[in-house]
Amino acid sequence: MKTTLVIMAAGIGSRFGQGIKQLAQMGKNGEIIMDYSVHDAREAGFDKVVFIIRKDIEKEFNEIIGDRISKEIETECVFQEMDALPEGFTVPEGRKKPWGTGQAVLACKGTVKEPFVIINADDYYGKNGFRILHDFLVKNADEKSDKIRLAMAAFVLKNTLSENGAVTRGVCKEENGRLTDIVETTGIFQGGDGAVHCDIPEVEEWISPDSLVSMNMWAGYPDFLDTLEEGFKEFLSNTEDDPLKKEYLLPMYIGELMEQGRLTVDVLRTEDKWIGITYHEDLAPAQEKFREMIENGYYPEKLYS
Repeated sequence: MKTTLVIMAAGIGSRFGQGIKQLAQMGKNGEIIMDYSVHDAREAGFDKVVFIIRKDIEKEFNEIIGDRISKEIETECVFQEMDALPEGFTVPEGRKKPWGTGQAVLACKGTVKEPFVIINADDYYGKNGFRILHDFLVKNADEKSDKIRLAMAAFVLKNTLSENGAVTRGVCKEENGRLTDIVETTGIFQGGDGAVHCDIPEVEEWISPDSLVSMNMWAGYPDFLDTLEEGFKEFLSNTEDDPLKKEYLLPMYIGELMEQGRLTVDVLRTEDKWIGITYHEDLAPAQEKFREMIENGYYPEKLYS
């Protein structure tokens, strides 16, 4: 069964070069975080990569990333553009950015026709998340249900924190292995007492270092993209309160579908440690972690032949 990795990379800066965190070198031969994600996805059984980018960076993206990766695995680019709207809708005057992660994933509709996993371009997820989500997609591909079925890789909160400042995480509530809620929580950090603290007092009362969080690593089937399009139309019909900044966010829409009883999400725990560059000070520790993984044989010194 063919499976596709979808990488949300539209947020990469329009001018490639130093300072763009998605392009920070992690490996000895210029490998970036995205290279390791593709490597891990290939090992897990994925056959294709679809990059979601902006049209204005297509040439530079292919020169620096896409052409290199396409030598190893089938690749394709789709485009998130602010004016890519359903028939009957127009961009409000004064809006300057696209409509969020929901619209980004919707750009895959018509291109991604097989089971898929979605990730961020600038996050390192580890090998296990790709394995468990690929296994989920294969195992449940023929299941018949009146509900849409997704899965998410659930990371342990303490494995996703930065030593250099607070982070925002989607803290998960689950029951019997199924997601019941995601609470977008800002200002999370682990104090010297070992406890987790955050900006939302009522959340701080029940989260712990071992709580599960979403890092935007989702698995699903093509029927979800049809529903995502329906939701986008409904979203665009209700933007009067903030037409210039309101965003169609993937986790929020998934939450709405769960509330309506139209969708279930399997919560698949992974113990892998997330690596990202939230702060400039995170760069050197991230590079050191990759150096250690390479020295320990977890990755080859050179990913590509």
